[in-house]
Amino acid sequence: MIRGVAFTGIYYVLSFFYVLAALPTLAWPGRGATTFVIRSYTRAIRLALRFVGGIGLNVKGRENLPDGPFIVAAKHQSWGDGFMIYPEIKNLAFVTGDHLEKFPFVKGILRKLGAIVIDTCGGGDRKAQSLANGMARARQDGKRILIYPEGHLAPPGYHFRYKPGVWHMQKSMDVPVVPVATNLGCFWKQEEIRKTPGKATIEFLEPIKPGLSKDAFLSELTAAIEWRSAELIALAQDQEPSTTRYLPDPVKGSVSR
Repeated sequence: MIRGVAFTGIYYVLSFFYVLAALPTLAWPGRGATTFVIRSYTRAIRLALRFVGGIGLNVKGRENLPDGPFIVAAKHQSWGDGFMIYPEIKNLAFVTGDHLEKFPFVKGILRKLGAIVIDTCGGGDRKAQSLANGMARARQDGKRILIYPEGHLAPPGYHFRYKPGVWHMQKSMDVPVVPVATNLGCFWKQEEIRKTPGKATIEFLEPIKPGLSKDAFLSELTAAIEWRSAELIALAQDQEPSTTRYLPDPVKGSVSR
């Protein structure tokens, strides 16, 4: 617990510092300066996680990242997932709910980075419109897009229903989808302060090309991410892999245990 508390303190200090560092870049033309600051921030968090939280990182499958635009569909086990992935992919935008905009100054930084911010308070039509508008900007800028298709933080060994939004994104953009498996939740579980020392793994899997039906795509995406994540979890826990189990979506605003 001491490691977790120490890392949490450093996390908030770094977050405050880098938000302030990013503010002057909002007035500069283009996104390069803001992106540089935020990539530096994610790398700083990774270093703090390693040397204070005791959690190292092993990245596999970089050869599976295509040239040009693509969509990254990642397993979501931990609050730290984004910090692990963001520095690995250049020109990366990400899909997030508008809850992050409640933090001071963050809204401007998200907009400057080209993040796709989903309107989570306005019903299905406004959600769909905010996603469509964000995708249009991403296409125009030739960006890669990171999305968590489950939409929730899953405990290790479990999964939620994979939502069809990622399939609609692929159909609209006509680009490959790169699945990402992980076992980070074995070391930094969901939003917990406690950290378990060890070496976490994220792995970029073989891309799924456009052209599949929605059901076939979601079946292939779910199978690829869940089975490889199960193998990585088994590796972290020194046991035989077993199929991850389905959980119903948690109540809005809560974390499933």
